[in-house]
Amino acid sequence: MPDEISDLKFFCILAAAGSIAGCARAMGMSPAAMSRRLSAMEFRLGTRLVTRTSRHFALTAEGHRLHEHAVRIIGEIEEVEAELTARAGIPHGLLRVGVPSEIGRKMLAGIVAAFVGQYPDVTVHLTLSDAGLDVIDDGLDIAIRPGMPSDQEVMTTSLINSRRVVCASPDYIARKGLPATPHDLLKHDCICLIRRQRIFSEWVYSDAKARKEIHVTPRLATSSSEVVHDWAVNGRGIALKVLWDIADDLKCGRLIECLSNYAWEDVTLYAVYPSRAHLPSRTRFFLDFVRRELRQSYFGT
Repeated sequence: MPDEISDLKFFCILAAAGSIAGCARAMGMSPAAMSRRLSAMEFRLGTRLVTRTSRHFALTAEGHRLHEHAVRIIGEIEEVEAELTARAGIPHGLLRVGVPSEIGRKMLAGIVAAFVGQYPDVTVHLTLSDAGLDVIDDGLDIAIRPGMPSDQEVMTTSLINSRRVVCASPDYIARKGLPATPHDLLKHDCICLIRRQRIFSEWVYSDAKARKEIHVTPRLATSSSEVVHDWAVNGRGIALKVLWDIADDLKCGRLIECLSNYAWEDVTLYAVYPSRAHLPSRTRFFLDFVRRELRQSYFGT
């Protein structure tokens, strides 16, 4: 049985890598060894699992069926192991976490390092990307993101909530002046974020009467939230940022809050994970740890 389980794990890695060479790199072995192992599996099962040439690699119908069952079987084995280990209070195994770049660098990197320091039997692979990571398509155990995902097949839990802040540098304010109302933003150099070719130029706020939107015209726009931050600090314009991104800048005066009499739309940071009846203990421990550390760091609770 151990050999069969090992083969299933190997085949999952091969399918994810999409090539013999990629599988060899992932497993730290030679392509020739990987090719021999695949051939041995096909001989043992009496069917071809992969169609492969020098330019083409694809799972056969039988390969797809094996991969589907292999993913389920491996997942169930990991869950059983995690549950048994959890009874002793010792989470272990690999945890794949994806997070937007700025949030990952500023907020999560230190927390992840502290987590593996406290739980040395857990390994965390932290992926930072502004491309919109998907917990299923990108093979993640947890994706951390602002806002709820549109996918209804995943589970979510909130980590922290914060308000958005209209902000600019002292240099920009000295040159352009402070906006007195949201409508004044139409006369300012605004900096906007781009996500999936959409420019987020509708800035939502509430006054004493109702929820409203102001449609700003950006002088600068980018897909990187870190670049938005840098442009604002360097006096290139006014930005709408989440408070957790700029709290230190406001404290030391690198940025100034504008239009503080208006309530700008809140944002919640969510953890997204695949829907499973029993989460591995490492996932539960990690979510609890991150939530506790974030709330302590940003809100002192």
